[in-house]
Amino acid sequence: MKTIAVYSVKGGVGKTTTAVNLAFAAAGAGSTLLWDLDPQGGATYLMQVKPKLRGGAQALVTGQTPVRGAVRRSAWETLDVLPADATYRELELTLDGAKKSERRVELTLAAFDGEYDHVILDCPPGSSVLARNVLHAADLVVVPLVPSPLALRSLDQVLELVESEDRPPRVLAFLTQVDRRKKGHREAAAELPVQRAQVADVAVPASVVVERMGEHRAPLGSFAAATPAGQAYAELWRVVEKAVRKPARR
Repeated sequence: MKTIAVYSVKGGVGKTTTAVNLAFAAAGAGSTLLWDLDPQGGATYLMQVKPKLRGGAQALVTGQTPVRGAVRRSAWETLDVLPADATYRELELTLDGAKKSERRVELTLAAFDGEYDHVILDCPPGSSVLARNVLHAADLVVVPLVPSPLALRSLDQVLELVESEDRPPRVLAFLTQVDRRKKGHREAAAELPVQRAQVADVAVPASVVVERMGEHRAPLGSFAAATPAGQAYAELWRVVEKAVRKPARR
């Protein structure tokens, strides 16, 4: 079972959109679990899953609630969802006070080992205890970058956190919300994959079709696979799948 975390220290970069589309693509290659760790519950909403968790997130990550019972089926046969609800707002406090506080996500996922081929984590922004949990559990961290002067700074901040881990996961960044009418965006798409080894040569375009995910409550691959954005996410999955199979650095 490979664990892929979609994470950034910045908000508003398309983490949930990325997580949902990667999970859909991964489900085409094998059984997949999408764990929504964001209190906003965007992935839960897009996957048309009820957000209610018995006992809340606190009971889930501390082992008081059997994690298997919290999993919900999605509309796609090989894609399951571990939903988020409002109790995730208090998850930081729970993790901070729990035993093995930086390993609770990893220990929770251990219940599924051998059951899923891939786990996709949709993570909230920041550099918190939850972020440490995610980095400890992940085999690969996928970082969406919006073309801007601060794009590389956000990547460097993720890399600093990753390198502080005793078992650092691999990091794969890519450009998203790319508007090729803008010179800066075109330059970023051409130059960053050359300048930085962690940046994949994949650019997801800014597109209204991505916004329509909220209307359809579905991944792009299910209703707009042939669009440039849909094809870009499919290509991103191919790059991610290849990267996650490489031996992790230790």
